[in-house]
Amino acid sequence: MTAAEILAKQKEFLFPSVRPYYEEPLVADRGQGLHLWDKDGRRYLDFFGGILTVSVGHAHPKVTAAVTAQQQKLVHVSTLYPTEPQVQLAEKLVQIGPIKPAKVFFTNSGTEANETAILTAKLATGRREVIALRHSYGGRGAVALNMMGQAPWRLMESEIAGFKHAHAPYCYRCDFGLKYPDCGVRCATDIEPLIQTETSGKIAAFIAEPVMGVGGFIVPPPDYFKVAVPIIRKYGGVFIADEVQTAWSRTGKPWGIDNYGVTPDIMTFAKGMANGQPIGATLARADLADALKGLSISTFGGGPVSMAAALATIGVIEEERLMHNAQLLGERLKLGLTALAEKHRGIGDVRGLGLMQALELVKDRGTKEPDAAGATQLLEATRRRGLLVGKGGLFGNTMRIAPALTVNAAQVDEALALLGEALAEAAI
Repeated sequence: MTAAEILAKQKEFLFPSVRPYYEEPLVADRGQGLHLWDKDGRRYLDFFGGILTVSVGHAHPKVTAAVTAQQQKLVHVSTLYPTEPQVQLAEKLVQIGPIKPAKVFFTNSGTEANETAILTAKLATGRREVIALRHSYGGRGAVALNMMGQAPWRLMESEIAGFKHAHAPYCYRCDFGLKYPDCGVRCATDIEPLIQTETSGKIAAFIAEPVMGVGGFIVPPPDYFKVAVPIIRKYGGVFIADEVQTAWSRTGKPWGIDNYGVTPDIMTFAKGMANGQPIGATLARADLADALKGLSISTFGGGPVSMAAALATIGVIEEERLMHNAQLLGERLKLGLTALAEKHRGIGDVRGLGLMQALELVKDRGTKEPDAAGATQLLEATRRRGLLVGKGGLFGNTMRIAPALTVNAAQVDEALALLGEALAEAAI
């Protein structure tokens, strides 16, 4: 099929909510390493990786070999039958994760992982109320939609009671008009009056991303979780770290929450865990996991092929020292983005950790009025130059830049050069 034929069928047969990037959507055909080719044969430098999912590069040979070998041996049996890849991955997660002792529940996506975490917290505590964050994103299930902190993604009016939304640790757009560190981390301390006034005072959990992904790579201040988590535990809740985007060395640490010096009670994973294979996992403290006593099943959770892909992906990250690469190349990328901000007044904020960096575009640095139109123009301009980046944030004005952990210095420099050209074209 030609690109035009594919686009015509996409428009005819898919839900309209499935909205591709770009005025003329890019029809992807194949990928290798940090590069993606479209159906017309044009090559792109991929600095978004399928929303931080292609963690070790497209078609990594070790991951591909593991998937192929497992596909030829056993594809599917569901969670009704234990398999060697499933218990191997569960053991690996417990070994390398920060929660001790712990147990694992495998699912098919980050949505399911988060919903499993919420259910586990409610059953373990016997409580129903959950604190989430404004600007957060939790997936697309019923529970996830209700804990969502962004109106465009909610799709419907709230139907599940019990979710309360705390102020996001969004320093660039502080809800209180304060500056860190003089603010005393007000966004965190305000969680206590939120619990006291908008809940029964007995909460089940607090769920938060160490870096808010869809929210626009919002990075909390260094002591945010050290202030917030004790408040949650004071009122009987458990802390769920949503690591769907931040795990697997993406931020330059093994786990995103490692940047903040606290240990979660429950963690969720997906996306980059299996380098593109469908996967989700909930890692919980053993006593919390044991509260899930009723029947539960995930037809595709723990599938042998996804388990093999995840084991191989984690192996590549460890063997190729990709956490160290994320630290070094993340710093190189951030320095380059900061240099671009000095030249382009439309860049209001540069933020990120490791290989998870963002530019927030504004019409005026003084008023911080979001420039969503400029972000759209910049997205098109980068595509024309053969560079793929993401877009996000509540206001649609944040460029999300997150290459595979295997990126090298030459590719970072190439991306920065192309981005600079695109910023000039879009008059940012």
